[in-house]
Amino acid sequence: MPEPVETSDPEGVDYGWVMQVTFVLTIVVGAPIVALLSAGTPLDSWNARVSFAVRVGAVVWIVVALGVYGYARRTNDQ
Repeated sequence: MPEPVETSDPEGVDYGWVMQVTFVLTIVVGAPIVALLSAGTPLDSWNARVSFAVRVGAVVWIVVALGVYGYARRTNDQ
């Protein structure tokens, strides 16, 4: 069986896992949230649409990132 390219044995929180899970959850959770919130908002131009998606996406990203980090830290302590 071939050896893995890289292995990791982190002490404390595995930040690689946190980044990967944050990326996936932000897309999975964030896209529907942006779509639902944009339904009731007048977005007349592409500039308005992009600005709206970035503002809402930033909030979703920080909430997800803090949640994933908290989960990783809590499960690592056990």
